[in-house]
Amino acid sequence: MSKKLRWGILSTGHIAHKFALGVGATESSEVVAVGSRTRDKADAFGKEFDIPRRHGSYEALAADADVDAIYVATPHPMHAENAILCLRRGKPVLCEKPFAINAALAGQMIDTARQAGLFLMEAMWSRFLPPVRKAKELVDAGAIGELRMIMADFGFRGAWKPETRLLNPDLAGGGLLDVGIYPVSLSSMFFGAARAVASQAHLGETGVDEQAGMVVKYDGGRISVITTGVRTRTPMEAWLLGTEGRIHLHREWWRGNPLTLMADGKDPETIDPPMVGNGFNYEIDEVARCIAAGKTESDIMPLDETLSIVTLLDEIRAQWGLKYPME
Repeated sequence: MSKKLRWGILSTGHIAHKFALGVGATESSEVVAVGSRTRDKADAFGKEFDIPRRHGSYEALAADADVDAIYVATPHPMHAENAILCLRRGKPVLCEKPFAINAALAGQMIDTARQAGLFLMEAMWSRFLPPVRKAKELVDAGAIGELRMIMADFGFRGAWKPETRLLNPDLAGGGLLDVGIYPVSLSSMFFGAARAVASQAHLGETGVDEQAGMVVKYDGGRISVITTGVRTRTPMEAWLLGTEGRIHLHREWWRGNPLTLMADGKDPETIDPPMVGNGFNYEIDEVARCIAAGKTESDIMPLDETLSIVTLLDEIRAQWGLKYPME
């Protein structure tokens, strides 16, 4: 690109720091502005990353004429409100996952973007990493025959801190939206929209899902078996099982770790595509490419698929009887 995409970052939390580092590893983009709920936090973040424009409100960031696109990095329940604010001010948006806490809000976000003709994408960063893209390429090329089943998980043993984001129902805490969405989105990438799901969860003392398991059925009888949690450590692996072999996405696969191709009749082949930056740079480059090309959504993470994923998450929570206080 001859001109760098000028980003504004909305919020200054942990994930916003990762995004700012990711931008620094690209040639397509630069961060020119940051917005926080207080000017002091915006100034501190701006100083850390040498960001010239610092705003003490999200509204001021959204109105900044020198910003080309905005990354929404607030907690889950604020995503829809913050993204719509930016879209209504004419800003393309990359919204951190989960896109929204339910399908109704996700639909409002998508409708707002489409009516305005603006770019919008869920920031499912793992989908853009070279090893995950390689796995998709291998499956599409028939390297393991027909893909029939996926087994994937993401769970960890978090500390017991009921007031924090992971366990607080007021922040849509629990495993499903925070980490379970990774294997759910991986399955969607390969299988498309879910047709049925059966799921069980343990809702802990705070009322959020501390651990859960689900079996999801897709067209053609294809199945994903998914486990997740924030109080239970899981293997953190993914297996793509085909009629003529399998692909193993190694531990912490969502970070872009190696994969092993085990095609029937052949020796296993471990593949480790080169990675640069912290991984966030790949989704950032995708947004910059799309906007430069005049596109309003990504072919790799399209909005209709994002909506189908959030719809599946709604159904899973309905089976558990889990409703967030703000819904």
